[in-house]
Amino acid sequence: MVMGPEKIALAAPSSSFRLRCKSLNSLRLRRIFDMFDKNGDCMITVAEISQALSLLGLEADMSELETMTQSYIRPGNEGLTYDDFVSLHESLGDTYFGFVQTEEEEQQESDLWEAFKVFDENGDGYISARELQVVLGKLGLVEGNMIDNVQRMIGSVDKNHDGRVDFYEFKEMMRATILPTS
Repeated sequence: MVMGPEKIALAAPSSSFRLRCKSLNSLRLRRIFDMFDKNGDCMITVAEISQALSLLGLEADMSELETMTQSYIRPGNEGLTYDDFVSLHESLGDTYFGFVQTEEEEQQESDLWEAFKVFDENGDGYISARELQVVLGKLGLVEGNMIDNVQRMIGSVDKNHDGRVDFYEFKEMMRATILPTS
């Protein structure tokens, strides 16, 4: 099957999508998840996402969808569970759902990206236990002396259980521990 253009064509975001009440957002996300889950197996596959986007008039390249969702699909699963879907939605929120960043937020994002690159020594977009161990060693921190300790550190942040930390997981960890909440 030949898909449309390589990029997802998105219309201007609707302000009605952004709700101020977290419980209403959760309810809306659950309804969207259930709508995408055509076979009712409580999991959304890339094919189901593609079909739903197509029905909404949005063209998406299958390989781009796979790339976008891959780090959120837990090992052994064929698609996104509801919790995985929520994590994906939260990570894409700023980009696709019309949230506008202030200059300060953009600077924080840039700073976080620079910090992430310090740990991502090989530049593959992930922080492995070995990379974290090397950086902790360079910093002279004893926590990095034993790989078991480092693997536990990775595991505490690794939301999709792939054994590595991607930028979105790193960002959430940093925001939860360092940045003030409003």
